[in-house]
Amino acid sequence: MLIEIIRNTPLWVWPLLLFLLYRGYQQSQDRTIGLSKLGIIPAIFLLLGLYGLIHAFGAEPVSLTLWLLGIGLAVLLHLKLELPRGVSFSPQDQTFHVPGSWLPLVLMMTIFCAKFAVGVMVGMQLSIVDTAAFAAAVSLVYGLLGGMFLGRAVVIWRASQPTSHGANT
Repeated sequence: MLIEIIRNTPLWVWPLLLFLLYRGYQQSQDRTIGLSKLGIIPAIFLLLGLYGLIHAFGAEPVSLTLWLLGIGLAVLLHLKLELPRGVSFSPQDQTFHVPGSWLPLVLMMTIFCAKFAVGVMVGMQLSIVDTAAFAAAVSLVYGLLGGMFLGRAVVIWRASQPTSHGANT
């Protein structure tokens, strides 16, 4: 069965996996991020999550609401824990210094594996895919995972604000 799954996987999935591994590795290194680029990765993962959700279950109001709830919970978690830590902002350059972390790679691989697993289940037409509980769980998980990148971006952005807590400005 594993051979069949791999054989039926679209070819574009494998370069995407390599790209995510590369980008995740880059995030493990200290880096400088421009203010204008801060929202790119969160936007990509949120749009991919929304696309995956609609592709698997349609634009159902309950699924979309749970997805949004997951995003909100992830952002609140990041704000509460102030993650990532050690971010500093350079007002002159309008850039952020962000310490390296392996967490983005872990999140990227978790999102990839979750979307891959859901895609396989939908492709195999498993009966569980048609249940409200499955749609609800996947919606919430997609929101939580995609929201993690938005939460990180919000915490990083807060380092540029004069009243930011814990930021080195």
